[in-house]
Amino acid sequence: MEGVSSTGTSTRPALERSLSLFQATLYGLGVTIGAGIYVLIGAAAARAGMHAPIAFLLAAIIMGFSAASFAELGGRLPLAAGEAAYVRSAFRSDKLATMVGLLVIAIAIVSAATVSVGSAGYIAVFVPLPQPVLVTCVVLVMGGIAAWGIGAAVNFAGTMTLIEIGGLVLLIVAGASRGGELITRLPEGLTSLSSGTALGGILGTALLAVFAFIGFEGLANIAEEVREPQRTLPRAIFLTLAISTILYVLVLWVSLITVPTPELAASGAPIALVFERLTGATPLTMSAIAIVATLNGIIVQMIMSSRVLYGLGVQGDLPSVFGTVSPRTCTPLIATFFTTIAVWFLAVLLPLHRLADITSHMTLVVFALVNLALIRIKARDREIPAGVYVAPRWIPWAGLVSCVMLSLDDIGLFLLSQ
Repeated sequence: MEGVSSTGTSTRPALERSLSLFQATLYGLGVTIGAGIYVLIGAAAARAGMHAPIAFLLAAIIMGFSAASFAELGGRLPLAAGEAAYVRSAFRSDKLATMVGLLVIAIAIVSAATVSVGSAGYIAVFVPLPQPVLVTCVVLVMGGIAAWGIGAAVNFAGTMTLIEIGGLVLLIVAGASRGGELITRLPEGLTSLSSGTALGGILGTALLAVFAFIGFEGLANIAEEVREPQRTLPRAIFLTLAISTILYVLVLWVSLITVPTPELAASGAPIALVFERLTGATPLTMSAIAIVATLNGIIVQMIMSSRVLYGLGVQGDLPSVFGTVSPRTCTPLIATFFTTIAVWFLAVLLPLHRLADITSHMTLVVFALVNLALIRIKARDREIPAGVYVAPRWIPWAGLVSCVMLSLDDIGLFLLSQ
């Protein structure tokens, strides 16, 4: 897609606004509902037991504050490298904006590399090849799809998201076979809520669960490829968070009433265990769906990283070569190529499991800065563009405080354990 200047002359190729609300929401769900939910249930059961669904609801509320901030800023500044653009607009600091953009890129690349290793592990169950070979194939194929075009990439990711969500829905439907037990056992999730042990478990699990909701912010980085971003982005962000919450809570509850809590907590593949217990079918079915979930996680992170690189290139924070767009695919090919190589390098050569907590903390730092940016912009800019969603003034403050508190989760968990 060629850009057009005010004089009517052709400019350099630009990103194409082609994504509908449905496609944007699928993209958001693809980033948010990743492979994590397939393994997180056991840890949640270990910490909170039957109170785990309440912990996930609490985490969703906390994330809702930052989601509202992203929804308003996405309408005010519908740009690629959204977080960096928000910080630049608020603080007039190119250095701070570049730091935020590089943090977002690092988070996306490390996440994609980590998931690539996990995906190779699942694929090895069906295709017994050495891990480096599988990782290389996975990363190159996903990078190729990301470079092909935003419509093709998001449609591919959307299809995988539907399969991924379908696996969770299948589990919920299978759990419905337990009939009234889904309702009659609800009091077990509400008992002893005032006890210190229960509250400690809920808070500790909420700190864990909040990372299952990280991903909606990725919508900010495809803002230049969304139709009517002022209307579409806020709706896609809130739909992503709402659908994710409903799925998580229902899957958790079905799992808790199907498998005894100690057994669920000890399982390395809790979703597969629950599915096998409910249906008697082989757990390989859920392993196949887990492959889809991991592949989906890789491609959406690659898209996000390449768009942030593109945005920083256009804004002059990185070499302008990253801001070039292919006239054929309407995608930032050089930024996508760099992302693919970086993901492959990390996935093949480095042990990444210890970086998970660091990645999560980097994400919370970015969230805190985005909330602070909205506080500054609201205080300074009284005039609001037409059609933009406006969050109440207390929302970014709540988002900032919650992110700071969650970034101290290691200290909080230590204190709760005393």
